[in-house]
Amino acid sequence: MARISLPSLDSSLPRIPQSVLAVSVEAKYQCQQCHQVLRKPVQAQCGHRFCVHCFKLLTSSGPKPCEACRQEEIYEEPQSILNSNEAFPDNAAGREIASLPAKCISEGCSWTGCIKEYEAQHEGKCDYERVPCETCQVLILRSEKERHNERECEARTLNCKYCKVSFNFKEIKAHDEICQKFPMQCKDCGKKKIPREKFLDHSRSCAKSKTACPFSEVGCKVVIDNGKHSDHEQTSVMEHLRLILATMSLVRLQRPEAPGLGEWQEDSGLGLYRAPEDGATAIAATDGGGAAASGQTFGLDHKVRALENIVCVLNREVERSSLTLEAFSRQHRLDQDKIENLGDKVRQLERTLTMRDLQLAETDQTLRELQFCTFDGVFVWKIADFSRRRQDAVAGRTPAMFSPAFYSSKYGYKMCLRLYLNGDGTGRGTHLSLFFVVMRGKCDALLKWPFSQKVTLMLLDQNNREHIIDAFRPDVISTSFLRPNREMNIASGCPLFCPLAKLAGKSSYLRDDTIFIKAIVDLTGL
Repeated sequence: MARISLPSLDSSLPRIPQSVLAVSVEAKYQCQQCHQVLRKPVQAQCGHRFCVHCFKLLTSSGPKPCEACRQEEIYEEPQSILNSNEAFPDNAAGREIASLPAKCISEGCSWTGCIKEYEAQHEGKCDYERVPCETCQVLILRSEKERHNERECEARTLNCKYCKVSFNFKEIKAHDEICQKFPMQCKDCGKKKIPREKFLDHSRSCAKSKTACPFSEVGCKVVIDNGKHSDHEQTSVMEHLRLILATMSLVRLQRPEAPGLGEWQEDSGLGLYRAPEDGATAIAATDGGGAAASGQTFGLDHKVRALENIVCVLNREVERSSLTLEAFSRQHRLDQDKIENLGDKVRQLERTLTMRDLQLAETDQTLRELQFCTFDGVFVWKIADFSRRRQDAVAGRTPAMFSPAFYSSKYGYKMCLRLYLNGDGTGRGTHLSLFFVVMRGKCDALLKWPFSQKVTLMLLDQNNREHIIDAFRPDVISTSFLRPNREMNIASGCPLFCPLAKLAGKSSYLRDDTIFIKAIVDLTGL
């Protein structure tokens, strides 16, 4: 027998669980290896069937004896040896299995169909199936996967909205503590949204932050606001000069005394040690030492005067720097005012853009209504994705849906339909419920009220043979047909419009997951 080509393990799916079948599984449809429903059945030369995935696993390391043959005591070589060269796809069994009735095993899902439809349309796509999150491995509903990844996953990756750096959600607090772009608030001036990298510069230049006077080194104890340093320096010039003079006087009073025996003697900055045995020489040289002390005092006086001159120069430099700083501060305040004005303009433009967006949304809604509306009292409503919409109705997420509006004439009655895919009232769970709704129109003041035209509702047979039809004449005393004082009146119609059983299986009313509903308003007398 010719060698067949079997799909690789990576491309083949494992068995179909028995719980998917809506009926009990026959033994001939079970894989001899996994004992579940066969998926892409393969028949070995001994006649036993296997899932292609299971068969590839069994024979991946070479031919193997068939355990099913041994259990049935019909083992015979070479027929009972499983070999990928001797196996072939069992298409007949595959077609039989594909037609078996199936149901979804996910809790809350009401999907039914056949195995073929399950594999092609529903498997791996059910919104009620619980799947593991790729990052945190928590089991979640498939329909909630996107929301979980964006908002709930503990292991999701975020981008800092300030510095754009990526980090793990668990590290958000630690990142906020070190983010250089993180907005901070000055406790002194109350200014907000200062990036951390610029906060130190702001603290140094903040007009309301307090720092010590620059002359604190010579005794000034005043603590002042940053913006008022120049004022303090101008008003306290004499006090600062007195402090400097006192400091210089202390320096001048520091005269060196004649060195004693066995002590260090300071002489013009050189350390000379005079030993005890040189005492006689020191006494003999008393006159010479007095002359040296006088010369040293003169040198200190010269240094003090030089230092005083340097202090005066530095004081003038400080005053010039203060004036420059004040000019920069004024310019900074002007720049801040400009920035605030520009911020106000930006916020105003954002509000204007928001209003424009709302107007565009309203215009878009009006265009959609005009695209589907009719003006002759006849309206055909196409409802696609019927299965999904019906599941939403059964689950209570979207119990009812409204059609686009249609009119009896260009300036006539405005109407729409309301459909319950899982029924409403007496038809809940058993019927489609279809209702007619009178809406508030622009020309209601010119029309005859209450609304009294005959209404015919139809579910169209897509083979054009037997439509489901229901018609009624409005009850003129019902509030449903009076002139609307709100967007729409209370709906009125047929809670038992169509049994849901007529839409099951291969129904001519449901094709390509789509149904068509038609409404006809009798225009006689208008």
